[in-house]
Amino acid sequence: MARENGDTGRGETWKKQVDDIKKIFDFKEVLGTGAFSEVVLAQEKLTGRMFAVKCIPKKALKGKESSIENEIAVLRKIKHENIVALEDIYESPDHLYLIMQLVSGGELFDRIVEKGFYTEKDASTLIRQVLDAVHYLHKMGIVHRDLKPENLLYFNPQDESKIMISDFGLSKMEGSGDVMSTACGTPGYVAPEVLAQKPYSKAVDCWSIGVIAYILLCGYPPFYDENDSKLFEQILKADYEFDAPYWDDISDSAKDFISSLMEKDPAKRFTCEQALRHPWIAGDTALCKNIHESVSRQIRKNFAKSKWRQAFNATAVVRHMRRLQLGSSMGASMDSSNPLTRPNQTNCAVSMSSTLSQHPSWSRLALASVIKCKFCSSFKNS
Repeated sequence: MARENGDTGRGETWKKQVDDIKKIFDFKEVLGTGAFSEVVLAQEKLTGRMFAVKCIPKKALKGKESSIENEIAVLRKIKHENIVALEDIYESPDHLYLIMQLVSGGELFDRIVEKGFYTEKDASTLIRQVLDAVHYLHKMGIVHRDLKPENLLYFNPQDESKIMISDFGLSKMEGSGDVMSTACGTPGYVAPEVLAQKPYSKAVDCWSIGVIAYILLCGYPPFYDENDSKLFEQILKADYEFDAPYWDDISDSAKDFISSLMEKDPAKRFTCEQALRHPWIAGDTALCKNIHESVSRQIRKNFAKSKWRQAFNATAVVRHMRRLQLGSSMGASMDSSNPLTRPNQTNCAVSMSSTLSQHPSWSRLALASVIKCKFCSSFKNS
C-alpha cells in the first residue's frame, strides 16, 4: 500500500511513497524515452484504468530538483478539460513517477492528414479549445512557453474528440521570482521578443497560437529558412505573408485573426481573451469550404513524421490499445480519467537537444544566456 509523504513546507503532501511501483501498475509498453526519463503505458491493477507513467530516475534529478519541482507545481494546479492532467505522484527509493492522464487520439498533424474533409471551421474549433485552455493558464499566472503542434494531442480516436495541450516542462509561473527572459521554446514558434532577449510575458503564448493557426490553414510554417540566422531575422521582423495560391481560399477574417496574434509588438498583440471574442472564433466567419487536399499535401511535405514526431510516439498508444482490445470497454474509464506525457511532456530536454542539433545558431543566438530544459543540465553556448 502506498503512503503519502513529501511535505513541501506548505502543508501539502503530494508524493506517495512506494517500494515497487509495479505492485500498483502493470507496465505495458514504453511510449517514449528521453535523456532523463521514459514514459510507459501502464494499467492500474486495482481499477484497470490506463495511464501514461513518466518514470524519472532520481539520479537524473541531482542538482536539477528545482526543474521537476517546477513542472509538478504547475501540473498540480491545472484542472482543465483541454489540458493533460497529472493524476498522481509516486516516489520509490530510486524513481519519481508522474501518473499522467492517457490520451489516445494521436497527434494533430496525423489526424488532419487522415481526414477526408477539413475546413477553416475545423481549424477555428481547434484553436478555440487551445485559446480557452491557455486563457485558463494565463488567469492562473502560468505561461506555457512552448506551444506548438507537437504538444497538441487528441483525447481519443473519435471524430469529435477534443484537443489536449501537453508538455509543461518549460512552463513558468509569473511572479515566481526572476523576470522571464530565458530563450526557450522551439525556434519556429517563439515570439520576436524571446529571440530579441527581451523580458517577456504571457503574450509569447498568444504569438505561438497565431503560428499554429497559420499552419492549420495552409500546412506550412509562416517562417522558414535553411539558414537559421535568416529564420530568426524573419521572426524578429514578424516578416510573414499569406502567399498565393495557398491562402486564396482562406477568409479575410482568418487572416485578420492570425495577424492580431502574430503582432510583433506584444503590447498590441491580442490576448487570449481578445482572440476568443474574434469573429473567426466566436462568430460565423470561418468558412466551411474543404481545404483538406491543399493543407494535407503541405503538411506531408513540410512536417514529415521524422520532423514533427519527437520522443513520444502518440500512435503507440492507439496501437497498443487495439492490441489489448480495450476499445469501447475502456471508454468509460478513459472519460473519467487518463494521461499522456509525450516526450515532449516526457521531457523537453529531448526536444530542445534535437532543436539545438537542428538549429545550432539557436544556441549562438541565445548569447550568454541559458536555454533551460527540465531535468537536464542547461544548454549553454558552444
